[in-house]
Amino acid sequence: MTQELIDTLPALRLGRPLVVAIDGPSGSGKSSVSKEVARRLNLAYLDTGAMYRALTWFCLDRAIDLTDAAAVELAAEELPLDISTTPHEEYVRVDGADVTEAIREPEISSAVSAVATTLGARTELIRRQRALIEKHHRRMVVEGRDITTVVVPGAQVRMLLTASEEARLRRRGIQLGGTQSAEQLAAQVIQRDARDSTVVNFTQAADGVVTLDSSELDFEETVAAALRIVTKVINHE
Repeated sequence: MTQELIDTLPALRLGRPLVVAIDGPSGSGKSSVSKEVARRLNLAYLDTGAMYRALTWFCLDRAIDLTDAAAVELAAEELPLDISTTPHEEYVRVDGADVTEAIREPEISSAVSAVATTLGARTELIRRQRALIEKHHRRMVVEGRDITTVVVPGAQVRMLLTASEEARLRRRGIQLGGTQSAEQLAAQVIQRDARDSTVVNFTQAADGVVTLDSSELDFEETVAAALRIVTKVINHE
């Protein structure tokens, strides 16, 4: 993608809705790629996975039994969450406490699926996600696992960002600075995907969703490919 095209992208659908929905498995690069796509398109940005992690932190902090679906659902309704919606700043706050880094700890990673598969909690967080999209006049890049099919199936652009298991494990290991063993990485990536896939399909693209396989692409190449998909879809509306 040329620099000239990149520089003109922020004007896409100016004054009209432009929701870019990006789903994908763990370690596929969703967050970093989605954030950069939002920056270059001058759109708001929402990491829905961080919301599930924040709820998990909230439950563990209050010693809520994650197997108690009713208790987790109530916690979701009561969650005092403040999350950034810009690609230029990242923060997650729960009841005023900054948990941006805490929600990425292995303890949260190993427990988040229990929360994410609680249907009542999902319903509440999806409600909040839709409200944030509306708050930003439906001009937002939203990434997660069920964005293209459940949260905003009517998004102007819907994309599945995927990669091989080998590539995803390697990237997650680099992201965590080599602090995790092979077994821990597998638990965070492969096993978590298996658990989460019991309530949402994020491994195969639904009808109308464009697949982007980043297995052989570096970060810049993946961002450029994602931007090409956005412009192609918009130009063919």
